[in-house]
Amino acid sequence: MVRTTAAASAGGLIRVVFVLLEDSLVLDWAGPAEALRIANQCLVAAGQAERFRIEFAGPAPTTRGSVGVQLAQIAPLPERWNAGEPAWVVLLGQPGKTIDVGSAGARDLLHWLRGQRLAAGRLELVTICAGAVLAAHAGLLAGRQATTHHQHLDELQAAEPRCDVVANRVFVADGPVHSSAGVTTGIDLMLDRIAATCGPAIAAQVAQTMVVGMRRGAHDPELSPFLHHRNHLHAALHRVQDAIGQQPQADWTVPAMAEVAHTSPRHLARLFTLHAGIAPLEYLRRIRLAVAEAALRSGSNVTQAAALAGFHSDLQLRRAWRQFGRPGTPSAIGR
Repeated sequence: MVRTTAAASAGGLIRVVFVLLEDSLVLDWAGPAEALRIANQCLVAAGQAERFRIEFAGPAPTTRGSVGVQLAQIAPLPERWNAGEPAWVVLLGQPGKTIDVGSAGARDLLHWLRGQRLAAGRLELVTICAGAVLAAHAGLLAGRQATTHHQHLDELQAAEPRCDVVANRVFVADGPVHSSAGVTTGIDLMLDRIAATCGPAIAAQVAQTMVVGMRRGAHDPELSPFLHHRNHLHAALHRVQDAIGQQPQADWTVPAMAEVAHTSPRHLARLFTLHAGIAPLEYLRRIRLAVAEAALRSGSNVTQAAALAGFHSDLQLRRAWRQFGRPGTPSAIGR
């Protein structure tokens, strides 16, 4: 039997502040906030600590959402950040062809934003839809790449000519600035931030719970192997994939996987082929290969990487490397 006990999560809480103005697009904040809530839920279920503290702040204590919902008990914009506690500021879009930066609330927000000093790992900016336009008016996008909703691309460029505005992208990351094209792509961006913070296995669980795919733009990097073969809704199969992702170095066999799924080994093999499009042991080797490659890039030698990933020997790792067409050799990675 394989026991999937997870180690405590490294790192502390990240303070995530969603900034609400009048008529902020509800889907811009509700979807990403739910992704963070579910990530905390998945972490706790895996025996780890929550990573995100969600807050809503703005220039006014009450406001109206884009669909007319009234929002109350909104906290003031933070006067200071806690030393040693990383934070993300999330700026949202609004309805309309342009963003009104002349309202009292927008002016107060821009004044506050101009006083922020972004730094990767400490204070980071997340913009959803035309939230990037607000960031541009505050001077936070000069010399950076960013994207926004296609209707606001020209507006973004006009607001900050020194910004490298990228079109036709789901989201863009540039140092401490993470921008998305808007509406549902805010969920894509937040899933990416969850993967970077909590690991791709947790991000995959969140995506499955939300019944969304892990999408990226045409020019973005290939999806993590932890997210491949998971565009299905079979709960037992996801349970096995979660367990493998959390503990790839365990002594996995098809019967051990079947025990997690509460089914027979033969039926599990059929489920993998039908729903994931891959055989169970091939899926395991792909995950182990991804873990080994990450270890190699972090400075481990081939023997150490093989052991961390669950390969029984260097030779087994090298065979998997060739089998799946990885470029070069394991020994050359990280040099």
